[in-house]
Amino acid sequence: MELANLTTSDVAKLDRNCPVVIPVAAVEQHASHLPLATDSLLLGEVLRRTQLQCGNHSLFLPLMWLGNSHHHLDFAGTLSAQPRTWIDLLGGTIDNMLDHGFKRLLVVNGHGGNCVPVSQCLFEKRQEQRRRDDLLLLGSTYWTLGDPASHDLIWAQSEMGHACEWETSMILRLDASLVGDFENLPDVSMEPSFPPADRAWLTQERSKAGYIGSPSQATAEKGEALFDCFSRGLVDLIHRVGAWDGVSW
Repeated sequence: MELANLTTSDVAKLDRNCPVVIPVAAVEQHASHLPLATDSLLLGEVLRRTQLQCGNHSLFLPLMWLGNSHHHLDFAGTLSAQPRTWIDLLGGTIDNMLDHGFKRLLVVNGHGGNCVPVSQCLFEKRQEQRRRDDLLLLGSTYWTLGDPASHDLIWAQSEMGHACEWETSMILRLDASLVGDFENLPDVSMEPSFPPADRAWLTQERSKAGYIGSPSQATAEKGEALFDCFSRGLVDLIHRVGAWDGVSW
C-alpha cells in the first residue's frame, strides 16, 4: 500500500503492526553519463517491484528525494541538506508514524551518503523511546540486501560504487535513453586509501570525473539481475519485519 494513495480513514483502519517502509534517496551528480536523479530512480524501481510482491501487507511512504550529499557539492546540480537538518527531517517523519501508532518502521536507503545519518537518526529515536518495548526500528541500504554474484554473469565489481557498473547497468535497464557515453570510461579504483582506517573524503578527491568503479562494464542484463536481486532481498526483509513476534531480539 502507498500512504499517499490512501485516505485518512484508510490509514486509521490499518493494523499498527503493519511494516512501514520509509524510503530515502538523493538528487546529486552521477558523472557525465547518468542523471542527477539516479539514486531516487533506482530505489523507486526496487520499491515498485517490492510492492508488487508485498500486496497490502506493508505500508510505503513517499520517497524522500533530498539526501545528505555534501561530498558531491563540487559538481553542478547536486542538491543536499545539512546532515543535522536531514537527520531531523527523517526523525520527524519517524515521529509522525510513531504518533499514528505504528510500531515497525524500516528506513530503506538508496544513497551512500545517507548511511551514517540514517544510523544516527535511528539510534537517537530508540533512545528517545527507551521506555517502550514494542518498537522495531530498522535501517537498511537496498544494495546490501542481496548478492549479485548469485546470477551467472561476469561482474567487475563486488560492491556498489558511484555511477559505476551497478548503477549504470540499472539505469540502462530502466531507461537507456537516460544514459550517456559510458563504454570507454576508464575504471576508477574503489579501494580505500588508508585501510583499515576510514578516510573522510570529497568525491572530487577520489574522482575528477565524478564516478567510482567500472561503468564501462555495465549492461542492461546486469541491471535486471541487480533489480531482481535487491527487490527480492527487500521483500524477504519486509516479511521478517511483519513476522516479528514483538519480543525476540
